[in-house]
Amino acid sequence: MSGLGRSLIITGLILVVAGVVITFSPRIPWLGKLPGDIHVQRENFSFFFPLTTCILLSALLSLILWLLRR
Repeated sequence: MSGLGRSLIITGLILVVAGVVITFSPRIPWLGKLPGDIHVQRENFSFFFPLTTCILLSALLSLILWLLRR
């Protein structure tokens, strides 16, 4: 049972961190505007994919999870 409890605590912490990031992301001016983020704008079409931001957040999340496992 302690494994299940630990998993629930880690999942809860991840959700809290995700909530904080979503709440405060408009106040972080560089988030979503890094070099490498794709933004295509045409007359009736707009496409935005934050590639570099996704890679950066993925690396950060991987580092945090790796530190929690140790």
